[in-house]
Amino acid sequence: MRTYTHPDVLTSGVAEGWADPETDPARIDWAPRLASAAIPFALVDGRPVNPCENTGVRYGRNELGHWGEALAADALVAVCDPVGRRWIVMVERGDGHGWALPGGHVDPGERPVAAAARELWEETGLVLPVSVFTATPPRYVPDPRASDEAWMVTVLCTAHLGRYDRRDFPRVVGADDARRAEWVPAASYEALTDALAAEYGGRVFGAHAAMLAALLGGA
Repeated sequence: MRTYTHPDVLTSGVAEGWADPETDPARIDWAPRLASAAIPFALVDGRPVNPCENTGVRYGRNELGHWGEALAADALVAVCDPVGRRWIVMVERGDGHGWALPGGHVDPGERPVAAAARELWEETGLVLPVSVFTATPPRYVPDPRASDEAWMVTVLCTAHLGRYDRRDFPRVVGADDARRAEWVPAASYEALTDALAAEYGGRVFGAHAAMLAALLGGA
């Protein structure tokens, strides 16, 4: 059984506020976290247990900062070009894990749709009102940074902005922790992955692959 926590979690993670400073999860007051969990999970000897998969890292947080569940929101923003082909906004992650939907952690007291709109603005510069987003039920995502004691759940928030000429697509630019942001053709999941590989030598972030495949469908 592998035990691993990335060194950045205990150094920059704690210093920058994205990681729990507590190194022993058995000392955490779990009652509030269990009560607010989007997907219920169990404790064994005071330690959280991933409710959806065995990651290969049994103890520790791998590359995530939060013990147990961390709730995120992701923004899937789409337009159509004049021939009806769908395009979506994708960002290249700064951590080298590939191309993802804009998104990030939901702050305490924040609604997922508000978090999705905020993260979209922070990572791409695109400002959209919360009212254009539709939230889907929370879902577990197989984040490559997760462990059996630290995992991600996301609320996918979708918005379709209508039809645009290609040259008139709303401007996006990578910012915050995104290296770059682009409109990527996404008539199907295969079209999305082919475009990322051909245009940018990129791949879909592992945590978003199944979610995007289910949403975009086949060719």
